[in-house]
Amino acid sequence: MESADATPRAVAYSALLHLGIVAFLALAMLNCTRWEAVANALHLPEAMRPVTCTHMELLQGPVIEATLVGPVGAPPPPASKHAQKASPKHEEKAEPKPKPPPPAPVRVLPTPVQQPALRDQEKIAEIAEQKAEQQQKAQEEQQKQRMAELTRQQEAERILKELAKVKAQSQAQQRKINLETQKAQQLADLRKASESQNAENVPIAKQAMTGQAGTSNNAYVAALQNAITQNWLRPDNIPAGVVCPVEIVQIPGGQVISAKVLPSCPFTDVARHSVEAAVLSSSPLPYKGFEKQFSRDIIFNFTVTSSQ
Repeated sequence: MESADATPRAVAYSALLHLGIVAFLALAMLNCTRWEAVANALHLPEAMRPVTCTHMELLQGPVIEATLVGPVGAPPPPASKHAQKASPKHEEKAEPKPKPPPPAPVRVLPTPVQQPALRDQEKIAEIAEQKAEQQQKAQEEQQKQRMAELTRQQEAERILKELAKVKAQSQAQQRKINLETQKAQQLADLRKASESQNAENVPIAKQAMTGQAGTSNNAYVAALQNAITQNWLRPDNIPAGVVCPVEIVQIPGGQVISAKVLPSCPFTDVARHSVEAAVLSSSPLPYKGFEKQFSRDIIFNFTVTSSQ
């Protein structure tokens, strides 16, 4: 009898045990927030509450915008009835969870460039203007230096040209002096030679000869007049009968050394030069047969004839 009564009682206890386990599992699935909501609904004091939630303290700070990447974690599914009824001795091995995909890179926004304040902008503009003025002044100073250098170069070139001109003039003057000195030396040498060779035939003083008058030297004067007239290019404005004295320096043989019209000649400068050129062109003057009448220095009165 006792075994028959014990069987229903054991079944009842087993059923109550399973109901307790199921209730415990159901309560275990409730989170802290739900526990707190149920306790608040039942107005349970703090000492009788089985679970006390710890509230996170909010920190003050800037708001951060973020985007969740990847699957959001979900609460685990409730255990099946078969798993609840299974014996703890025969627990099944949990399957390995799949690896979550790597999180996508978070896009970092560039830091916005801060615009300078109005006062800073004015200061920057002022600094830029000062730099521009300094650059302009530097360019102007360089231009002035280049102009000054160019002026110095031009002045140096001008001075060099002046020096070259003065040097050329000095050289020309020196050549002229040398020629005159050489000519004077030649005249002196010829004079000495003439005096030594023809001391008897050459008078000491200059002889004045004319183309129209004379005593013993008429033939010699006529020969000189004829020779010079043939080489003279007569200007149109000179009338016949005009006399132009010419100083002639010659050497034995009749070679003319120089011919110079005297200031008393009434001819113009052009006519005077023409007479001097005629005397030089007539060199050698008549000499053979007139050795006794020959004179080294003579003043010949060149007369313009009507036949010219």
